[in-house]
Amino acid sequence: QVQLVESGGGLVQAGGSLRLSCAASTRTFRSYAMGWFRQAPGKEREFVAVISWNGGSTYGADSVKGRFTISRDNAKNTVYLQMNSLKPEDTAVYYCAASSWIGTAQGLGAKGADGMDYWGKGTLVTVSS
Repeated sequence: QVQLVESGGGLVQAGGSLRLSCAASTRTFRSYAMGWFRQAPGKEREFVAVISWNGGSTYGADSVKGRFTISRDNAKNTVYLQMNSLKPEDTAVYYCAASSWIGTAQGLGAKGADGMDYWGKGTLVTVSS
């Protein structure tokens, strides 16, 4: 069982930045691919970005490319989502997820939420206009 705890959400003005963190409680963190998803009010959960188990590849949704960056620190059992140039439409609950997928990040991204095995409870990001 892998427990995931997100942090770093909050209220920010459009054009601002936030960095989300997700701490994993597992000794085998480096064996998991990690991802971020989000769910806006009244909408379905959507894929944001994933990073492979070794950090060798990343893949992001078109809506966040060039603005969001996913990274991981295996020594700290933590995955990050750096969000820049935030827009009101980025407002959502952001969820961290872990996957036993050992392929490329793009391959996992194509699976979306179905490819993830464990989920955090989420952190709210609100972007004001």
